[in-house]
Amino acid sequence: MGLFDKKYCDVCGEKIGFLGNRKLENGNLCKDCAKKLSPFFSGRRRSTVEDIKRQLAYREENKTKLQNFKSDYTFGAGKKICFDFDNKQFIVTGLSDWRSGNPDIISLSQVTNVITDVRENKEEIFYEDSEGNERSYTPPRYEYDYEFNMTIMVDSPWFDEIEFEMSEGHRPDSPGSKLYRIYKDDMEYITDLLMQRIEGKNIIITDDTCVRAVCPDNPEIAAPAAAETSLWICSSCGTQNSGKFCENCGEQKPVSNTIGCASCGRTVEYQSKPPKFCPECGSLIK
Repeated sequence: MGLFDKKYCDVCGEKIGFLGNRKLENGNLCKDCAKKLSPFFSGRRRSTVEDIKRQLAYREENKTKLQNFKSDYTFGAGKKICFDFDNKQFIVTGLSDWRSGNPDIISLSQVTNVITDVRENKEEIFYEDSEGNERSYTPPRYEYDYEFNMTIMVDSPWFDEIEFEMSEGHRPDSPGSKLYRIYKDDMEYITDLLMQRIEGKNIIITDDTCVRAVCPDNPEIAAPAAAETSLWICSSCGTQNSGKFCENCGEQKPVSNTIGCASCGRTVEYQSKPPKFCPECGSLIK
């Protein structure tokens, strides 16, 4: 068979278009069949045609089971983890209409370990001098953001781990912010749920918690707002402070402004410019 000879999918039998072939260990797979595989599956090239057929059968069965999946609580921003407490199951998805994406239903009994990671990202802020050249401030100034990552190790015939960023699209810019504390507490809470150290139905959400949960089937269930913190980041030198003036350069703590979220009613504080998204519900602030 020549390089440019027509190829056919060994799973569905359809002709594979130009650049549409997905190689298997002993055959070919079209891109349409490949799209039906689990998003957490990464072993396609090492899989046989029979392996792929078995996984696609599992994926069709998973689609049927999703009709009975009830999302009691949802955590996360762009990527979300949803729990069905009665059936002790969860899904991870980036879609609001999550059933359309056929996310894999995972039983809590399949979870073997949970790895969490908070990563600080910083980017230097420059200014333009009178000649139009980019210059560093003295001392250097930085913009920060913090990403909250989770890796869930699972016992599954199709994949070993599920990786996702809880803060995708909505990263906090300071360890002293409400949003940072919300993600931190949520991540600890999710880990306890996944490792079955606690049961979701038996948790009483008190005024001390920062758990951010949404219950589509019971909108009255919601977590209270996080406690206010006095920490702030100096815009001049990037130092974290708790008083009225920067401990490093003496810059005064900026005066906070407020804006209301039309979706959930949350009052959001900000200094220089209002946030684009509500830290409570994730809605666009207009």
